[in-house]
Amino acid sequence: MRHSVRTRRRFYELVCLEGRGLSSAAFEVGAGMGSSTRWWRQAFGMSMQVSKGSRHGPVVGVARDADVSDGRARSRRALTFADRAMIEYGLVHDHSPAHIALRIGRCRSVVTRELGRNRCLDGLYSAAAAHLRAMAARARPKGFKLGDRRLAAHVTERLEQGWSPQLIAQMMRVDDAGGDDEHVSHETIYQALYVQGRGLLRADLHEHLSTRRPRRRQQSRAAKSTNSPFAEAFTISERPAEVADRAVPGHWEGDLIVGAFGRSAIGTLVERSTRFTILLHLPGRHTAAEVAEAMIREMSVLPEHLRRSLTWDRGTELAEYARIQTALDMRVYFCDPHSPWQRGSNENTNRLLRHWFPKGADLSTFTAEDLHNAQDSLNARPRPTLEFETPALRLNRLLTPAA
Repeated sequence: MRHSVRTRRRFYELVCLEGRGLSSAAFEVGAGMGSSTRWWRQAFGMSMQVSKGSRHGPVVGVARDADVSDGRARSRRALTFADRAMIEYGLVHDHSPAHIALRIGRCRSVVTRELGRNRCLDGLYSAAAAHLRAMAARARPKGFKLGDRRLAAHVTERLEQGWSPQLIAQMMRVDDAGGDDEHVSHETIYQALYVQGRGLLRADLHEHLSTRRPRRRQQSRAAKSTNSPFAEAFTISERPAEVADRAVPGHWEGDLIVGAFGRSAIGTLVERSTRFTILLHLPGRHTAAEVAEAMIREMSVLPEHLRRSLTWDRGTELAEYARIQTALDMRVYFCDPHSPWQRGSNENTNRLLRHWFPKGADLSTFTAEDLHNAQDSLNARPRPTLEFETPALRLNRLLTPAA
């Protein structure tokens, strides 16, 4: 007999939420013991055993709101039963993972990972079964490995011989003397050296490290940014003073306006003195190569005196800034991290552009002609900051002497 999906979901609710045994739950939903055992194995394998004949199995007490059933603190980032119930509801109604993620206020990747981890083997997703699986899989606290005197003595000996923690950890795995219990990571060794009360290593062993530091150096944001594609770029603090007062034309600000779920984008460029706007059509992906190509194509038609500088956010979409600088003979400056106000004209323009390109829209559906129409409309709008003149008129005045 083939049972419906609804029957199977009810079976998981009876066992996982109400604590019923397999036989009791199977009887209530009208299934045989063979079916109930098969469903249980599809959901949990052999990692959880429930007595076939008992009315109450070892999973009693897993209630809908039981997110701290074993007394340990639960991360606010972890999915709750209510979240999983919403995921189940969305799947029943054929909603996409992206739509479900929006409903529960999470990233799409959270939903896809949840489905990958906690679906049954046959593809069915049950919130009750998934929640029980997740609770069973939560990490259990472990003792600190270098609290073991034998391991600590081995690590101490190697440190005194000048070995680095990385080399010690690697060689312990190469030797593979006694399985995982004989292995420690280099991070465990560093913690034993630098964190009081962690392990049995002597406090003076840091002197055998190549750095000889008595304490760990804080990894600052600046230190972490050395591998950034913008490590050699010009920063906004190096920008000429003439840019700030808007007296000299030819200085631009730029950014992307991003569509639904970050899958589409339109590039925006705003000239600081005239507020003239140029839109970059990015019909495919908005990678650094595509953004650079579109910017060079659109800005190369401008005269040289209107291509003095560009200020951009620290987005990876402008990682090919060196190519832009060379092709347009225009220096590119980057704002400080998390400082959108340093591109005030561009931020305000992006807000105005939402009239044509609403938030949450798929921006890849707009053609190059759509972008030109929106660009022309915006540039023909009078601006109070320009004494009610239009950006197009102001730019035309700058172009006429150069003609």
